[in-house]
Amino acid sequence: MTIAPSLQLPAFADIESFRAFRSDPPQWLPIALDIARSHGLDTGAPHVFATGTNLVVGLGDQLILKIFPPLLRAQFVSERGSLTQLAGHLQLPIPEIVAEGMRDGWPYLVITRLAGTLGSDVWPHLAEHQKERVLRQIGETIAAVQAAPLGPLAQIEPRWDDFMRQQMQGCRARHTRLGLAPKFLAGLDDLLNDAATLIPMDAPPVILIGEYIPENFLLACRGDAWSLAGLFDFGDVLAGWRDYDLLGPSAFMAAGHPGRVRSLLAGFGYAKPDYALKRRLMALMLLHRASDLNSHICIEGWQVRADDMVELQELIWAG
Repeated sequence: MTIAPSLQLPAFADIESFRAFRSDPPQWLPIALDIARSHGLDTGAPHVFATGTNLVVGLGDQLILKIFPPLLRAQFVSERGSLTQLAGHLQLPIPEIVAEGMRDGWPYLVITRLAGTLGSDVWPHLAEHQKERVLRQIGETIAAVQAAPLGPLAQIEPRWDDFMRQQMQGCRARHTRLGLAPKFLAGLDDLLNDAATLIPMDAPPVILIGEYIPENFLLACRGDAWSLAGLFDFGDVLAGWRDYDLLGPSAFMAAGHPGRVRSLLAGFGYAKPDYALKRRLMALMLLHRASDLNSHICIEGWQVRADDMVELQELIWAG
């Protein structure tokens, strides 16, 4: 049967046009529900997720449909490959793939919906000892993910050495454009020179999720203790050096609190951070694909409290 024009996903030449389309659910929700019905799924209580990169709709309490525009096909490849590769390797729940397909050149996944409360809704209100507990669990989860075999994810692009070199080449221009203070820009060249030796380029790669942040995990309260309950969103996976995945929880969650820093690193398998580790993490933070220190370092007054990159790394990874 020919699909009516109103139920066809359009083509977009740029990501801005797609984002405008995504922000107007009445344009695409009927198509999403048509996809769900084609798999015999319940469409009686759809819930559109306003945040995120792709078209995402909850189908009742059990399932989620994610539709990826052709422009972001790499995210579909990453998500599908990661969920397949990590299945059975983690104690922490992750979504399971229920169905997949293609609609008008747009790939999609139907995945299970995890139970729990979004981390970003809970994290600001947790007591300090609870935050340390969750950060230790995040460190343990990162280590567990990285212990899983790479499988086909070893071929995911970009390759680590190419990615790092590209990030290094564009680092100064990026952070100048984003308004990083001159006193920090002044130490950038020295840090990048150090990065070339501090960051392994050809060490055995591991699975890197890239975004262990409160928006991408779920928490649950058992008794009086909050714990990790689920991890989702695998659209930005890389294969590379293991320390890269410490950056999100360091910036957004540990936020320079010594107890939190120690808990995160202990869960990951690191002892108290030494100068070399702090220097490497500082370099990686500047080279992260989403790096924007002014927006991402959650330490009040850090621009005043640190006078250069060395003081900044000591502030972030205080321990």
